[in-house]
Amino acid sequence: MDNADLRLQLEACHVQGYQWALHCCERDRVEAEDVVQTAYLKVLDGRARFDGRASFLTWLFAVIWNTAADERRRRIVRLARHEPVHDETALPSPEAGAVEATEVAERRLVVERAIAELPPRQREVLLLVFYHERTVEEAAHVIGIGVGSARTHYARGKQRLRERLSELGGTR
Repeated sequence: MDNADLRLQLEACHVQGYQWALHCCERDRVEAEDVVQTAYLKVLDGRARFDGRASFLTWLFAVIWNTAADERRRRIVRLARHEPVHDETALPSPEAGAVEATEVAERRLVVERAIAELPPRQREVLLLVFYHERTVEEAAHVIGIGVGSARTHYARGKQRLRERLSELGGTR
């Protein structure tokens, strides 16, 4: 695949890639933007090469995942050196409006909290499958685990999520 094809593929997958980067960066928008930019540079300069063993989007998610992990390691080193790390994440302003919008936002918050309480691997597999429309096999490829492990995390994650949502009185 040449650079022009890579650019077209990256452009087509940008929204989903950025959403995945947000998850990998714990919703830190500035860090997610940096991770996406770095991942794109890896793709375009050949440090990350698409081999066709998975779909382009699945492969890109893996590149973003690994790039975010690299950034986390760098951040830990900076913290160990006592260098300040600035958090410039802007909090979304609450939307004034209809009761329906408030109820939807409340349900979304309940689901997000329940997902956040899941163990990391279960949360990652569920987010890839449900929010990013990847298969369990593709999720395994993205996060670098076996398909059997991914299936186990998927099943256990769904069960825990179902139990937690019923405890919270949320959506089923």
